[in-house]
Amino acid sequence: MSELSESSGKSAAEFRAEDITRPAPVLLKYYILCSFLAGPFFPFALVPLIFKYITLRYRFDESGIAMQWGVLFRREIYLTYRRIQDIHLTRNIVQRWLGLATLAVQTASGSATPEMSIEGILEAEPLRDHLYAKMRGARGESDEPHQGETDEDDAILALLGEIRDSMRQLADQSSPGGDASA
Repeated sequence: MSELSESSGKSAAEFRAEDITRPAPVLLKYYILCSFLAGPFFPFALVPLIFKYITLRYRFDESGIAMQWGVLFRREIYLTYRRIQDIHLTRNIVQRWLGLATLAVQTASGSATPEMSIEGILEAEPLRDHLYAKMRGARGESDEPHQGETDEDDAILALLGEIRDSMRQLADQSSPGGDASA
């Protein structure tokens, strides 16, 4: 029994998100099953899903996640860990049967839909935990300004101060005319 717990502990410790570059092959089976729901339009639903599966690529690096797919219209999404607000793991009944999961990555973009949906993942829980750890680590690093960021921040503050002063001057110039009409 201890060997099993040690081996499961090793697999969790050995999880590397950087090794995930493609979805699991069982995702193609899932796409085929989903396209059957289109009834007689089965081929029209299946062809784009096959192209998506063939071209879908993931890249996890130190600063963020990249996802790309497409043949005619190539799409690429890159999210830094700093931008991630929340991660939702979902599995419908067919995905559970096939051992798949979808990780929906939310940002503060104001959109109701997730910014990125990572599909075809067999190790969903370790990946979610990895993303949460990276997300928290990126936020912790952002508390301390890097060299050069303070100079940039000072320049921005100075520019905002100039804008404020200009707006006050405009308001002062227009206020005597506004008071006379009131």
